[in-house]
Amino acid sequence: MRRFVAVRLAHAVVVLFLVATIAFVLIHLAPGDPFSLDVPNVSPALRAQWRDAFGYDKPIAQQYLLYLRNVATGQLGYSHSLHIDVREALALHLPRTLLLMGLALVLSFALGMRLGIYEALHWRTRRARVTNAVSLLVYSLPDFWLALMLLLGFSYWIALLPAGGMIDPVLHDYMSPAQAFWDRVKHLILPLATLTVIITALVARYQRAALVETLPSDFVRTARAKGLDERAVVGRHALRNALLPMITLAGLAFPALLGGAVFVERVFSWPGMGLMVVNAIHARDYPLVVAAVVIGAAMVVLGNLLADIAYGLADPRVRVR
Repeated sequence: MRRFVAVRLAHAVVVLFLVATIAFVLIHLAPGDPFSLDVPNVSPALRAQWRDAFGYDKPIAQQYLLYLRNVATGQLGYSHSLHIDVREALALHLPRTLLLMGLALVLSFALGMRLGIYEALHWRTRRARVTNAVSLLVYSLPDFWLALMLLLGFSYWIALLPAGGMIDPVLHDYMSPAQAFWDRVKHLILPLATLTVIITALVARYQRAALVETLPSDFVRTARAKGLDERAVVGRHALRNALLPMITLAGLAFPALLGGAVFVERVFSWPGMGLMVVNAIHARDYPLVVAAVVIGAAMVVLGNLLADIAYGLADPRVRVR
């Protein structure tokens, strides 16, 4: 296992290097630069001075070598759109996305797996067929459409929850600790509900399909023949083997902790990583975009590594070589 992890980490370094190189080259080959946007009261001479100060007037190869040297010393660059260091921008926006997506994934997998198990065990009942149809319908809905409907329903028609942001920008600083906490919770409910509903439907369908495929297996019939009750048969035998596709799904969902749901963050003005990257692309903020791409690739590599390790722990037949 240690050798496997070491090899995968070595591969991860190569992958991250290639991702950083490709992202850097593609972004810098695009027409223009961060200072080519029309900004009032900025003379061409000042733009040229800025390009010279940040090295955008140099050849791409020279800019790339300068970028590698800065990264080796821990410098990710300066965000032209946020006017702060890239590391500060990531430290500011990353916890917000981790909070939103972390809660959404935990709730979604807990609810989705339970719903999928129920649908698989009671597939003959009308209630299970209804829940299966509803989960398929919810899974088919675009996330931005569901976000807009929840926004209209609970912020405009009922006016029960705030429309966007993380806090009340006017009153939050004057609230008591309990009121400030509830203010954050109210702003979190709608984006969290949107993501939880959609991901729960996806997880439920994966869990249902995996369990339906596992239940007719010989080892399940053998467990029943030994006299085990149905809960033990499902929980200790069938469900453990049906968890393997869920591990794959969790590994694929792990990078979402960083990128978040861009549309949901944009609809609810949630100041997370997804919204930050979209704004950085519009502003041609090269250092911030490249840093976000590299961190996203790192999350993908880490998610796959954790999924492989979890496979070996969940199924003894799987041996990592």
